[in-house]
Amino acid sequence: MSGKKGMKAYPVELKLEAIRLYYEEGKMRAEVTAMLGIGNASAVKEWGQVYRREGVSGLKKTKGRPRKSETEQAELERLRMENTLLKKFHTELRKEVLAKRNIGSSITNEKNTQ
Repeated sequence: MSGKKGMKAYPVELKLEAIRLYYEEGKMRAEVTAMLGIGNASAVKEWGQVYRREGVSGLKKTKGRPRKSETEQAELERLRMENTLLKKFHTELRKEVLAKRNIGSSITNEKNTQ
């Protein structure tokens, strides 16, 4: 798993509202978190610090490693390769099952043909 347990991504608008309530209206962080349904009171303080340093663009940044994005062409190639491998695997498995049952053998002996 990636990230911290219980961490939730909040929209920028909610962060801005929390900052406004805390700094402009003088509400306590606990009040702001209760009003807006934020899980962590220290998040309001952190958002305020980030907003002062970087502005709104700082609140839009995501934390952690960016997700891998696969182009449609790369995904299509990967899926085709997987499909080919699965078909080969199925063919080999089918041959093995038939050989265990002694079915489908191209070699026949005289006892079986009489």
